[in-house]
Amino acid sequence: MNSTLTLDPPFAMSTRVPRSISEHIVEVISDSGEGAQRCGQSLAAIAARMGNGIWTTEIIPAEIQPPARSVAGASGIRIRIGSERVTNGGDQTALVVAFNEQVLIGRVQAKELMPGATILLEGMWRHHRDPAVVDSYANTVDALRKDGFKVVEVPLEDRCKELVSDPRKGKNMFVLGLLCNLYGLDAGLAREQIERIFGKKDDKVIKTNIALYEAGVAWGEANLDFKYRIPAQRSSQAQIVVNGNTAIALGVMASGMDICAMYPITPATSASHYLSEVFEKVGGLVHQAEDEIAACAFAIGASYAGKCAVTITSGPGYSLKQEAIGLAVMAEIPLVVVNVQRGGPSTGQPTKVEQGDLPAAVFGSHGDAPKVVMAPCSIEDCFYSVITARKIAETFGMVVVVLSDASLSTAQQPFPRPEFSEDWLAPPVDQTPVPPGAKPYDWDPVTGLSRRFQPGQPGGMHTLTGLAHDRASKVAYDPAINEEGLRARSLKLAALQKTLKPPPVVGGDDGDMLLVGWGSTMGAIEEAVARLRADGLAVSSLHLRFIQPMPSGIRQIFKRFRHVMTIEGNWSDRIEDELIDEDNRRYSALAMMLRSRFLIDIDCWSEARGQPIKPGDICRVVRLALQRKAAASGITESSTEETAP
Repeated sequence: MNSTLTLDPPFAMSTRVPRSISEHIVEVISDSGEGAQRCGQSLAAIAARMGNGIWTTEIIPAEIQPPARSVAGASGIRIRIGSERVTNGGDQTALVVAFNEQVLIGRVQAKELMPGATILLEGMWRHHRDPAVVDSYANTVDALRKDGFKVVEVPLEDRCKELVSDPRKGKNMFVLGLLCNLYGLDAGLAREQIERIFGKKDDKVIKTNIALYEAGVAWGEANLDFKYRIPAQRSSQAQIVVNGNTAIALGVMASGMDICAMYPITPATSASHYLSEVFEKVGGLVHQAEDEIAACAFAIGASYAGKCAVTITSGPGYSLKQEAIGLAVMAEIPLVVVNVQRGGPSTGQPTKVEQGDLPAAVFGSHGDAPKVVMAPCSIEDCFYSVITARKIAETFGMVVVVLSDASLSTAQQPFPRPEFSEDWLAPPVDQTPVPPGAKPYDWDPVTGLSRRFQPGQPGGMHTLTGLAHDRASKVAYDPAINEEGLRARSLKLAALQKTLKPPPVVGGDDGDMLLVGWGSTMGAIEEAVARLRADGLAVSSLHLRFIQPMPSGIRQIFKRFRHVMTIEGNWSDRIEDELIDEDNRRYSALAMMLRSRFLIDIDCWSEARGQPIKPGDICRVVRLALQRKAAASGITESSTEETAP
């Protein structure tokens, strides 16, 4: 997204002539089960089909079914619509549609709304039979208006009752119509979207929901005195609009993997759900095991049988899989593990985003168990990363961990429809006879690679073991043999590393500060860099897709910048805290890895609030960091001048 665009808060216009804007951020929030997310996803899909850039961020409560009308129970979605490509959820929200005032309070308290934002609020609560509800509603509306928000009360319940007996099952489509009218979205595309949503229902259901949509359009046209127009340009390429979990599932199928073993866990489950609906149509199988450990063991067994399997999980499930992953490393069985990260530790924040699993992915294991760790940085990258992961796993006989997260898992973004390539697929299972004298672990002295023996190959019979073993897969406790196996497995990382190109630097090739990120933060970081550079600051960014091994050339890139700082969605100590100093400060995960690898004083800023990092926050932090470093440099220089002999 072009970061130089001005984002003004919306104000009511004196005419219905649409106000042309470059982008807008809108939220739809409700109690769980009222369809706010479906409404927002549909709005985003319609805008994307018109040619707008979109990015969605789901707002999911921690409880599966939180109490109705509770501050912590807000369920909904944020949609950022732009005239150009959008790569992240943006900063504060400009317009909110709320189904009650309680779910709205949480968003206000979290400072997610920009000053002067417009709030379209369900007005039924002003006439509720419970006086306490009426007082809560009236007091909240008064407080919001006093704080400068523009509150418009909307009779969602009353209007939907005219069309359906249960308004809870109709408000979302009414709101979809209201928002489509507000942003001038195509009515034909909207009706097609509704038909697609309810395509498995009968015609009566489809017609009712179209009528609800049309009622929302009519109400908005008659009662709102403001409208927006966000210019759009349809892509010349065919596009798809999916979320990150669906992109991962599509990548699994495109890669040629045909086994997915899983156990349900938030926020990874929807990837397996999508596969369970379509995988069998292309010859695949989804196996739901009795627990995470069994799921990983099943995937390893399937991979041992000749191809490569995937297991999909989140942080707690990944922890449970560790011993089985160690078996795959020791036996050199290809395996792809997708970890859709969430807030932790323990149960943590199951529905919130965090990047806290990087150390576990890289170092988690007893003993030395080298694994490849990749981190997709966009919805499109979720698709292609899985294809790459399968190829690496089979080529090198390794475990490949794909670190997605809760932000990517539910976010939607259009990207060019992939053109299938035969190169994505795994080669046929090798059943040619094993040459006489060949060993199942005949490690190459340079790369550590060895030929893969597969069950059924004539002459390839051997005992598979998780114990330390020699080249013939015989259990061995000899020190030299143990170290030979460790060396070979480590050399595989080095062999892969030699094939990797350094990531591109966004912005100038040198300057005052380089921001380094990984995973879902890429869009926010690059947008922040564009804003900072537009203001004349020499700031650039570099984003890592491969974290283990890291590509060559990173050290040389770092040397071209005066300061390097990582931006991450995990914990790091605040240097301003009284007890924290340079001797005891805990750095964020990637910063720790980069500091130890390159012996460079790399700073970090991280956030673990359970929300995607915003480009505006990155801009603020970088400005302050540059000011502090400039001040510290000035003091050092003057001090040096005073004490010089």
